[in-house]
Amino acid sequence: MKAAVLEAHGEPLAIQEVDAPSTEPEGAVVEIEACGICRSDWHGWQGDWAWLGIQPQPGQILGHEPAGRVVEVGAEVETVREGDHVAIPFNIGDGTCPECRRGHGNTCESVLPLGFVEPVQGAFAEYTHVPAADHNLVQLPDGVSSTEMAGLGCRFMTSFHALAHQADVDAGDWVAVHGCGGIGLSAVHIADALGANVIAVDLTDEKLDLATDLGAAATVNASEVDNVSGEVAAIAGGGADVSVDALGIAETCRNSVESLGTRGQHLQIGLTTDDEAGEVSLPTDRMVMKEIEFIGSLGMPPTRYDEIFRMVQTGKLRPAEIVSETVALEDVSAKLEAMTDFGTTGIPVIEEF
Repeated sequence: MKAAVLEAHGEPLAIQEVDAPSTEPEGAVVEIEACGICRSDWHGWQGDWAWLGIQPQPGQILGHEPAGRVVEVGAEVETVREGDHVAIPFNIGDGTCPECRRGHGNTCESVLPLGFVEPVQGAFAEYTHVPAADHNLVQLPDGVSSTEMAGLGCRFMTSFHALAHQADVDAGDWVAVHGCGGIGLSAVHIADALGANVIAVDLTDEKLDLATDLGAAATVNASEVDNVSGEVAAIAGGGADVSVDALGIAETCRNSVESLGTRGQHLQIGLTTDDEAGEVSLPTDRMVMKEIEFIGSLGMPPTRYDEIFRMVQTGKLRPAEIVSETVALEDVSAKLEAMTDFGTTGIPVIEEF
């Protein structure tokens, strides 16, 4: 099969023929119809996240926002069938640990991040193998295309879980989103759908314009103000109720925390780069005095995907509007390179393999 293979960090992925995956007894092989190109792929391509133990090594196939059709199932698979139209969560759980049994497969004790470690080769390829298929594969409802699902991918699912499940977002709350890449734009759209007043923060007018189209009530161009957190707090009448760091650098994390009002909630959904290596300095005394919560959020349990699907079917969520372009597998390296200088808008999706 054809795949985009990591040969060296920061170097173009090699488009080459590799062996197609074989099916394990509890697994399934999925033919990929669409796969998003995510900033997390950029992190892996750059060689980040050694401190998390998930730094991709040469030979790894990246890609963790796929949807497609099941073409083969293992002998022990019970519910998944050949021909099923499915999405694949980026956090592959074993389905048996206490976290998985409690419905938290996204934080499985033996989690394997799709496309980042050797046991789960990613979806920048024609086919991929999914372990524990009955637990991990999510059946797609009628009317949701693979490209639209790739737009949902890790970014939309992560933002939804963060805002709908982890934070307390009520109608009329002020929600600030720092960073309007794919995950930030998803957060803007979701927060608006949940009834919040959204403030979008970014460095480029193009992304802020798209954020407005997706429901932002106000925008802040961080390159044009001296005090981003102060500007956000002023718009929100003294401080945001919920604030999201959707990028993962020290500046956006701190701006997010400092833009909150009393008893505000900070949501961390962006992971750091090699510059921070997982560690960010924060105004802890301020957080204590204002009773600010710091909340982490990782992916989304597969058992709750239907919440998004119902909102998509009724038109409350429109993930396809965040898909900025469809490209071929051969274009993936150029898109990753563009992300180095934040040169992509929305979510690019591979459709041609």
